[in-house]
Amino acid sequence: MTEKLWQIEPSGPLRGDVTVRGAKNAVSKHMVAAMLGDRPSTIGNAPDVGEVGITAGMLEHVGMSVERSGGDVTVVPGPVSDPSVGKAFTGLNRIPILMLGPLLHLAGEAFVPMVGGDPIGRRPVDFHVDALRAFGAEMTYAADGIHARASRLVGTRIELPYPSVGATETVLLAAVRAQGKTVIRNAATEPEIIELALFLQRMGARISFAPDRRIVVEGVERLNGAQTRLDGDRIEAFSYLVAGLVTGGEVRVHGCPQDRLVTAITTLTRMGAEFQITDDWIMASAPGGLRPAAVQTDTHPGFATDWQTPLMVLFTQAEGMSVLHETVYENRLAYVPALQSMGAEIEVYDTCLGGPACRYHDTAALHSAVVRGVTKLRGGDVTMPDIRAGFSAVLAAAVAEGPSTLRGVHHIERGYHRPVEQFRALGLSLRAG
Repeated sequence: MTEKLWQIEPSGPLRGDVTVRGAKNAVSKHMVAAMLGDRPSTIGNAPDVGEVGITAGMLEHVGMSVERSGGDVTVVPGPVSDPSVGKAFTGLNRIPILMLGPLLHLAGEAFVPMVGGDPIGRRPVDFHVDALRAFGAEMTYAADGIHARASRLVGTRIELPYPSVGATETVLLAAVRAQGKTVIRNAATEPEIIELALFLQRMGARISFAPDRRIVVEGVERLNGAQTRLDGDRIEAFSYLVAGLVTGGEVRVHGCPQDRLVTAITTLTRMGAEFQITDDWIMASAPGGLRPAAVQTDTHPGFATDWQTPLMVLFTQAEGMSVLHETVYENRLAYVPALQSMGAEIEVYDTCLGGPACRYHDTAALHSAVVRGVTKLRGGDVTMPDIRAGFSAVLAAAVAEGPSTLRGVHHIERGYHRPVEQFRALGLSLRAG
């Protein structure tokens, strides 16, 4: 099969309008939750991304039906024909691990293959497995995946070692139909978690949010089908706002509520960005140029780790020295060599810069970066290692001198809604082939 490439010619400031749909990280989790309903569920405003098709294939393999029409994804629950997520899905994404709880409820047993996703650092399944054991499941590791068995999941008290988004989702999906009450301590509170909980509540789940990262779930016997409309993807919205700023243009982003971008907006404002914000759209420009910043990523409501890849490119166009401290994933800076090959002046360190010591402070993980700007980037031949790094490569190519060839574009197409159309609408000269 011929490798797909993007050829990008810098074409000046990017300007125009972009409408973002729901997040790929939200739609796939809602699809898994819909397995638990006794009637069909419809998820609206779903993005047209590869992740939806991959997740649909997994659900159909175990006996569900998935229908797609425009921006709607409908999951029709059915009897589980095979409680084993096929080995053909090994390493494609991290959805199989989230299917364990629902499959245990529906079939009493499950097998999921080794999970995958972007190579941004260890995202161990131990939190998920330990949580399901706390519900009473018998969990067994195998060379090719994880086996689970339980006649009935029973509510429990779980304190997560770290407010992991995925582990919080696993606990929610197990707790909603478990016998009795479940209390999750140190839970993640990202907007996508709240969105999933609200969807489960529409299905009939009893979920309460308590102070100090606690979620309380009272298990119910059955769940209904439900309808929902996803809010806009905050990662995609931020990425396109930065696309305007980094090229000296301005992009107006529709579809993402302001409350999902509070920390991001303030960070960009400190760098010199000027915002116009309405109930319908958000627009950023920087007529006076960009200033450097020191930014630390963190769990919500901190600066999201998925925002830092476009931010790194923006740092190269800010006058002075900027610092980035990544505290969520230890290998998130693996894309930096690609930017360096395009002329970015970035140094990475294994020490904690730009913030207090984090959980990687005594490891060899290269998780801090110092960036010098303003730097003239040059076009290059770059392979995208993951979804978010892929977007940063497009931004670097858009502001570089000379053409660029981007490889591994399937990554960005897995996570962003029709990126070729969106970038072309903003004026970028992009040839896909």
